Amino acid sequence: MGQMKDFLPFLIPLVIVEFALLAYVIHHILTHKNYKRGNRVMWMIIVIIGMAFIGPILYLVLGKEDA
Repeated sequence: MGQMKDFLPFLIPLVIVEFALLAYVIHHILTHKNYKRGNRVMWMIIVIIGMAFIGPILYLVLGKEDA
């Protein structure tokens, strides 16, 4: 348990950034209808299942339509 306390100063900001990125990406998916690849349902599944950074990053790189 003592080792976990040593990592908290690094984990807390990482978790905050992860959830902020997830919230931004979900908001973007729900408010836009056009995607470079795929559709809304596909991207929601990818983002939620791949929540540990990779899902939102995949959407920003491969799915987000620049409008």
